[in-house]
Amino acid sequence: MSGNAAQPAAASNDKELVAQAQQAFENIRGELAKVIVGQDQAIEELIIAIFARGHCMLEGVPGLAKTLLISTLAKALHLTFKRVQFTPDLMPSDIVGTEVLQEDPVTKARIFKFLKGPIFANIVLADEINRTPPKTQAALLEAMQEKKVSIGNEEYKLDQPFFVLATQNPIDQEGTYPLPEAQLDRFLFKIFVGYPSDEEELEVMRRVASPAMANAEKSVKQVLNGEQIMAFQQLVLRIPVADHVLHYAKALVRATRPKEEGAPDFIKEWISWGAGPRASINLILAAKARAVLYGQFHVTCEDIDAVAKPVLRHRIACSYTATAEDITTEHVVEKLIESIPKDEKQPAARR
Repeated sequence: MSGNAAQPAAASNDKELVAQAQQAFENIRGELAKVIVGQDQAIEELIIAIFARGHCMLEGVPGLAKTLLISTLAKALHLTFKRVQFTPDLMPSDIVGTEVLQEDPVTKARIFKFLKGPIFANIVLADEINRTPPKTQAALLEAMQEKKVSIGNEEYKLDQPFFVLATQNPIDQEGTYPLPEAQLDRFLFKIFVGYPSDEEELEVMRRVASPAMANAEKSVKQVLNGEQIMAFQQLVLRIPVADHVLHYAKALVRATRPKEEGAPDFIKEWISWGAGPRASINLILAAKARAVLYGQFHVTCEDIDAVAKPVLRHRIACSYTATAEDITTEHVVEKLIESIPKDEKQPAARR
């Protein structure tokens, strides 16, 4: 009897947390709007990734406020923030830190002391990550996956919560080092940061060319802290997912593989290789986080569709045929969403 009585209390607590998470989502967007004009889709995807405990790749041309967006988000979440400008001469030790030989002022003994690098922050901005060689890019792999770094025989745990938010420029590819697929797969989302609309660009001009911009940056208030964020991340893991939603997410990912039995004909023609199992996991995690941010305690196929592009766009590769026909991964994911059937018994979709 006592075990059954405890269950409603836990559920009630989670429902309260869902309501708090939804309110926090609105508050974060409100604080970001003080500094960032538009970019609603990118902001939503970025916050979803934070709640889903995932890293993000932001891609967009220069001048779209990618760096400003991330630094402002760190202020609103009251998280420590470090920016690393990736350059061809950047070394792994410039990111993770290095050991230096120091002399003890009392004993005069010489000992090695580890000086932490910028990776020891809650939010690490890897700016223009494709401008540094693979050796340095690889320094992020252990940190991103294991939340720790290894120096010599010692392991150093990173501060929690921990996020790597990387940026890259899609138009200037001279002298760059494209990230290998193994590292791209570590990013939960690849977020496209697009041009502002006509009205948004006019508002950007007004703000930046006046003292209001500096005042706006100073006025950003703390919405959450690290402890609250981690509590919401645990809440996301507890969100239930119906079997038909799991099957839909699985079918969506497996359909991206051209050699998979039953793969659509357009996949066999347009895709060289499809997404791996990490895509299936991330689809569910991101959909759970989106459901929480919209105040729901269950995941729908609509949530899966909403996060499918940022989850899949960097995990599938178009064939030469697709490239020649100007077919992008965006087109492929859109067509997959249209072609994969959804169970009619799913809960009603939200607006």
